[in-house]
Amino acid sequence: MISKFCIRTLGCKVNQYESDVIAQTLTESGSVLTYAEGDSGLCIVNTCAVTQKAAMQSRQAVRQTIRNNPMARILVTGCYAQTEPDEFKQIKGVHVIVGHKNKYEIPQLVNALTEAESRIPVSICQNVTNERIFRQTSSIPRQDRTRPILKIQDGCDACCTYCIVPRARGPSRSMPVKNVLDSIRELKQVGYHEVVLSGVHLGRYGLDLHPKFSLSELLGRICASGAIDRVRLSSIDPLEVSPDILKFTRKSRSEYGRLCRHFHIPLQSGDDFILKKMKRSYGRSFFRALVRNIQETIPDVAIGVDVLIGFPGETEEAFQNTYNLIYELPVAYLHVFPFSSRKGTPADTYSDKVPTKAIKERSRKMRELGDQKRKTFLTRFIGEKVEVLIERKATGIQNFFRGITSNYIPVLVRSNEDLRNTIIDVRIEKLHGGTSALGTLCKMY
Repeated sequence: MISKFCIRTLGCKVNQYESDVIAQTLTESGSVLTYAEGDSGLCIVNTCAVTQKAAMQSRQAVRQTIRNNPMARILVTGCYAQTEPDEFKQIKGVHVIVGHKNKYEIPQLVNALTEAESRIPVSICQNVTNERIFRQTSSIPRQDRTRPILKIQDGCDACCTYCIVPRARGPSRSMPVKNVLDSIRELKQVGYHEVVLSGVHLGRYGLDLHPKFSLSELLGRICASGAIDRVRLSSIDPLEVSPDILKFTRKSRSEYGRLCRHFHIPLQSGDDFILKKMKRSYGRSFFRALVRNIQETIPDVAIGVDVLIGFPGETEEAFQNTYNLIYELPVAYLHVFPFSSRKGTPADTYSDKVPTKAIKERSRKMRELGDQKRKTFLTRFIGEKVEVLIERKATGIQNFFRGITSNYIPVLVRSNEDLRNTIIDVRIEKLHGGTSALGTLCKMY
């Protein structure tokens, strides 16, 4: 048995959650999680494959982990391990590569490895193309964060031409409704105030269940149950922001609880030709109407947007269409991603690639617009009283704590008391560095 282990995680919230689950399975088998370099018998790297940069960072993380832990066994898992296990077989020092189907069996796999050690890396990566099981553990993992993640959906049925995720994760599958509600109640019982519902394609939640269910129905159940104070959605596609979801969010306006007034929506492009080429099932007019409707329904909502810059065939005019659409809409912040060709996707075969220099320049312009949008959104709330869930002590500022509002405003507040994991009333006084706000304490719940 491995006495101590460490985990390094790259990528999305789903990966973060799954690393917590892996850690739980190992601690339940008698191993101890450690954060000290060189102190582990087992080092796990949970990789990401969504972009070339993420893949490169994953390879770098594996090599760095090998250098820093020369006596440890090195295990690689995650999306990059699932899609390209041979990449890691070529790295000297890797002992075992585990795909998504077997990642929660790591304690047993590692014990078998120690009993029958091989000079050649062991690869346990089964195909997930026809996977229909939502794999989970008997209890939710302990998480070292104030706003824990709960993965309620895995896989993706969409066929976006740039995306490797369906190959890495398989088809959409969902956690049963009862399990979701029980998990949220368990989080509340151990002292959490907010849960972040996460998934690979969250809006497809429940469509594989028998009988079928929907994300809006699940949110209705959560709201009605009063299981926890706050529920936040990690990301949701434009076509899946339903009227019911907006209704539940609007009803939460008078309380600090239930659905957070925050939507993170992947736009990717604001040009109809590019959207069609991406196989995104909406156009710029639909997206414009959606964002305006959300803002009219929930005036203080934060709407974050993903944008993919430099997709093959993106002309200067197509980029400008995207820029102009975002410029005119009440968007709170942007996540800007330069296009990254992924082997095995249709977009990898497209010949009309955008020059790297143009992608960098367009990305710079879009990020500048995102900074402007963020500042404009934050400025709206100067002088307003907001409810803040305090997450941690602020970095580099003595006696200050950092928290988050329902509508995703990072707020710093001064206090001589430890406010962590409490919900407090704060009045926003001014901006702090353009990305957060400074406030004064009003009262605590």
